Amino acid sequence: MALLETGRRALRRGRALLPWTTVVARNASAGRTGPRIAVIGNCQARGVARSLTVLLPNARVDLMPIGTLGKGRRSLSAFAESLRAYDHVFSQPFLTGRFRDGGSAELVELLPQARLFPAIVFPAFHPDMVYVGDLGSGAEAALVPSPLHTYHSAITLFGYLRGVSAARIVRLFREQTFAALGYLDGWQLSAEDLARSSRAVGVDLTPEILRWSRRGAFMHAINHPKLFVLADLAARLARDADLAPADLSVDAYLVDDLLDDVIWPIYPPIADVYGLAGSYTFKQRTAPGAAPSMLDLQTFIAGSLALYDTMPKTRLTCHRTEHWSGAPEIRALFDAA
Repeated sequence: MALLETGRRALRRGRALLPWTTVVARNASAGRTGPRIAVIGNCQARGVARSLTVLLPNARVDLMPIGTLGKGRRSLSAFAESLRAYDHVFSQPFLTGRFRDGGSAELVELLPQARLFPAIVFPAFHPDMVYVGDLGSGAEAALVPSPLHTYHSAITLFGYLRGVSAARIVRLFREQTFAALGYLDGWQLSAEDLARSSRAVGVDLTPEILRWSRRGAFMHAINHPKLFVLADLAARLARDADLAPADLSVDAYLVDDLLDDVIWPIYPPIADVYGLAGSYTFKQRTAPGAAPSMLDLQTFIAGSLALYDTMPKTRLTCHRTEHWSGAPEIRALFDAA
């Protein structure tokens, strides 16, 4: 009903929303006469779209979540045709499968005003954070749930698979374990991977990564950047499109939507490496504006093990733990906990 009413309001303003479009801020485009911008992407795209409404005060910005694409068996060509009214289309990469006739690469070929922007993934602060289940399907339902939505601790999962008790798994959360698993030296690889993936879509984020690092921890989780990161990305897209964004700090004007989602802690020995404050306090997803729901390490581990007990072990698949299974020194580390 809320989406329907949003559409009605848009019609009354003389501009109908496409069925897969989300208004990024209440009345964000009311009274604006500037360029029309579509932002297509995952959970990060909302922060990019909302940042654009601040950086470009006259722009009309619409968000199109990737998860809504291809609904109703629409073709990519039809989707591209519906985007021709936009002056700029910024899209994160998406694979063929959303549409029967192509993905984001084909969309860019069909629309001269379209350009890709990268998804931000940076595991260095949270190297223990993994998905469990069938990642290849692309469907969230194929992922195993955890007390933190679909995010899991690799140490906890591997401990469970090795038959390690909850109390012994807790003892594994220490510097010796993190060093043996490579958790204390993940910065270089994370930075190189993000720079490489960004260059692949024509937006080299190497300068931005350096600037973000000067502000300390810039991720809430491996794939949830803080708002100032998404604002920098939005400003970069606007500049590259010759849109002259305002020179201001977006996070001084907008609330970070991803604070309502899972926040994974930076474990203290990892935090020490980067000169940051660390903890073992996990935050669950909450409704917007609700008080945060927190879990300590023991509660998170106990909840994870209880969920694993309800699952056939064939569902508890994870590339990280499969790799560890083939490493005798890592197996011995867990077995001796």
